[in-house]
Amino acid sequence: MSKSLPLEGKVSADRLTDEVEGTEEGASAMARKFALLALFAVLAAGGMLLSVCLGSVEIPAAEVWQILAGGLGQHEQILLNIRLPRTIVAALVGINLALSGAILQAVMKNPLADPHIIGISSGAGLAGILVMLALPGWAFLVTPVAFAGAMLAALIIYILAWKNGIQPIRIILAGVAVSAFLSAGISGLMIFYSDRVHSALVWLIGGLSARSWPQVELLWPYTLCCMLAAFAAARHINILQLGDELAKGLGLRVELTRLILTALAALLAASAVSVVGLLGFVGLIVPHAARLLLGSDYRFLLPGSALLGAGLVTGSDTFARIAFAPVELPVGIIMAVLGAPFFLFLLRREL
Repeated sequence: MSKSLPLEGKVSADRLTDEVEGTEEGASAMARKFALLALFAVLAAGGMLLSVCLGSVEIPAAEVWQILAGGLGQHEQILLNIRLPRTIVAALVGINLALSGAILQAVMKNPLADPHIIGISSGAGLAGILVMLALPGWAFLVTPVAFAGAMLAALIIYILAWKNGIQPIRIILAGVAVSAFLSAGISGLMIFYSDRVHSALVWLIGGLSARSWPQVELLWPYTLCCMLAAFAAARHINILQLGDELAKGLGLRVELTRLILTALAALLAASAVSVVGLLGFVGLIVPHAARLLLGSDYRFLLPGSALLGAGLVTGSDTFARIAFAPVELPVGIIMAVLGAPFFLFLLRREL
């Protein structure tokens, strides 16, 4: 088969590409999308402000601004050493998991794809917990080792699901099987290293307790680099949505693009997992909400998902801290309560 389309096919493909990328949209539609992105930014900023203000000790917003501007305040130590770094970690994790989910849904052509559901987070979790339990003095290796585990899990799922193309149901079934296998490995490690299991339990649920500036310093370079790479790849993701044959006709190296995007999604998920543990459903809920409001153009969908992800995780963590005070729930419990019904709804609708 020829690698290029005939002239008419090329014209049609270019027109389809333009439609996906939004170049034929009216000014009002574009303005609406930018306005929604601005609204998402306000929601993310509001979620972060609530996160630093609310807790066992309430800090007025005016005092927060005063301290951040370099002034003194009664709650300076609480804000700068506890609340602020935890809030930044929550926002970065939300960005990473939301972008990972959005990219995986495009690459695997599956609206139910999420790093937690299809087993990528479990791959990162098994590799990460192996370092945490067996090599506690080598904590700096958690993120690169978790990335290797996430990438390996993604490749295994992709290979198992491939049969004359990718089908959404095969992705889910392969992901569930791989996730169950990896979860068994995690349970086995916890039995072998039962004396170190307490910290691992919280990590498996997904929580932000005691996260501070070292975790911020670990996470932000991954978030910044991967986010810029994802935004730069938005056009290629748009073309990928046209289908393999049409994408190849437009000059896109489909399988190489999928491999690179899968690696990017795995690194995003692994960096988040290495800091907060197996926090699920963010990559499922957020891209769908963003797609519902912004459409399928990834130039808008990716930044929208990043902003919504930051707002959702910071808001959920705030609720987890204050809802049952003085008991603090791991944010992973809140996300499971929100995400499980949403997943069942999507599963019923898509199948």
